[in-house]
Amino acid sequence: MTKILPIIIYPNPILRKKSIKINFKKTTPEEIKKLCSAMYSTMINAEGAGLAAPQINKNIRLVVLSTQDGQINLLNPEIIKKSWNKICDSEGCLSVPEVYGKVKRHKKIICQYFNEEGKKIILEAEGLLARVIQHEVDHLDGILFIDKAKIKD
Repeated sequence: MTKILPIIIYPNPILRKKSIKINFKKTTPEEIKKLCSAMYSTMINAEGAGLAAPQINKNIRLVVLSTQDGQINLLNPEIIKKSWNKICDSEGCLSVPEVYGKVKRHKKIICQYFNEEGKKIILEAEGLLARVIQHEVDHLDGILFIDKAKIKD
């Protein structure tokens, strides 16, 4: 059984720090896979769709996602293209429990990231997947959804 990690809760200051890039020369693919597995189990256990490393007290640019096709690990993700069209929809966050709000996000994005072996991947995403990626990449930049949301009471 993979370890469930504690999720950092707002207003912990690590959630406001800009995360540093993963150095593939200093980290082995096995270490990354082990961390991604623990993050994924933690996210699924908490019923989330995505989890960024700052949410488990790691100041690195790493995101795990749950998709229809399974787990995706984004190492050093960068959104390199965004659609003009935006959609406003409801969001929540594992680090800001029981708070929900409407956030305007790009309908489609192109995200460049690396896999555990350091191979560059380009991912085109739209709809919910695009929203989750934008939400999680914001975490890596110290931005929370509550900074952008119209909060529901």
